Amino acid sequence: EEALRRLGRCQAEPKYDGFRLQIHRVGDTVHLFSRNMEDVSGQFPEIAEATLQQVGAHSAILEGEAVGYLPETGEYLPFQVTVQRRRKHRVEAMQEAVPLRLFAFDLLYADGREFLTAPLIERRAALERLVTPATESALALSPVLVTDDAAELERFFDEIVSEGLEGIMLKRLDGVYTAGARSFNWIKLKRGYQAELADTIDCVLVGYLYGRGQRARFGIGSLLAAVYDEKRDRFQTVAKIGSGLSDEGWVKMRELLDQDAVPHRPARVDSVLQPDVWCEPHYVVEVQADEITRSPLHAAGRDGEPTGYALRFPRMVGWIRTDKRPEDATTVEEIIEMFRIQRLRATSAS
Repeated sequence: EEALRRLGRCQAEPKYDGFRLQIHRVGDTVHLFSRNMEDVSGQFPEIAEATLQQVGAHSAILEGEAVGYLPETGEYLPFQVTVQRRRKHRVEAMQEAVPLRLFAFDLLYADGREFLTAPLIERRAALERLVTPATESALALSPVLVTDDAAELERFFDEIVSEGLEGIMLKRLDGVYTAGARSFNWIKLKRGYQAELADTIDCVLVGYLYGRGQRARFGIGSLLAAVYDEKRDRFQTVAKIGSGLSDEGWVKMRELLDQDAVPHRPARVDSVLQPDVWCEPHYVVEVQADEITRSPLHAAGRDGEPTGYALRFPRMVGWIRTDKRPEDATTVEEIIEMFRIQRLRATSAS
């Protein structure tokens, strides 16, 4: 609310934990420059190719943030993983190991017109006209929310954090472009807690999504996992798990889940997400996560609210827990209590 009082109606967008790139296109030639204006074009061929395909101008200058991500889940990778792409050698191998997506958030120039002194709202409109969206491309527009409503802004913040990002940026709609630095026209809002959870979570598998990227050949790329609501005797989703298994493990997991596959959402499952394959809630797996966040994408603890609870950066530990029944999984109440303790620790530390 304090930020909205300072800026008024403003534009909110994700704060990415990657590295800044400036894209220069002239005809069929694309150059990419770092924040220090070092030419790094050769390191990110997929971004240059996407620019030629999606930027509808003969000449243009865009700015954005490049972030590594998991194609199987769409989840963003930590900066220490993303930064591995800043290499001049083994570019092709690194491109496969750490896929990048550049989120364009500003337009400086296009076909003879400079936008440096144009207000943000005008620059954003021109950027949206210039860049054609494409599915699973290395170039995308950074999603934005224009609002002066605190509740709407909080929901947007929760959604962004649940995707693995650290917060959002608020920008004045009439602000002009400022090179190389943030200005008084920007306010950064970050989550106030960050630490690996001390305890693992026992989750129940209720479905899976088909593989993308390197896992396309397996036909499975991520698992939809739930926790147990004791009061309602239901399983409510809390995570989309895309790591923790070997290639052989993913193949075995699909074979196992296909035996319990059903054509519709199981009667005892609550889910906002729609997996490619539903399965009956039979198998319990142990999951490690960085933290618990609020998320509009999951049903755990939602209870009529716009957001539920979710695990950030979840990964499987070991294999299926044959010693546990689905009803022995971590409960929704336990997730809510862990979230409360997490917030208390963050408050004490600050």
